[in-house]
Amino acid sequence: MKVIKYIKDSFEELNTKMTWISWDEAQKSTVVVAIFTIIFALAVFVVDKAFQTILGEYFTWF
Repeated sequence: MKVIKYIKDSFEELNTKMTWISWDEAQKSTVVVAIFTIIFALAVFVVDKAFQTILGEYFTWF
């Protein structure tokens, strides 16, 4: 079957032809991504609250 051959070839490629980063580098990259994700989430929260406040005040005038 072609599917079984594909799966076997995929595992072989992952084990022999891939270059993996070191554990320390993976941890550092994960920390950087987590920090930027938190910063981005906070920025979106601030913008959302600002728009909510501005639009709330706008609609109370009318």
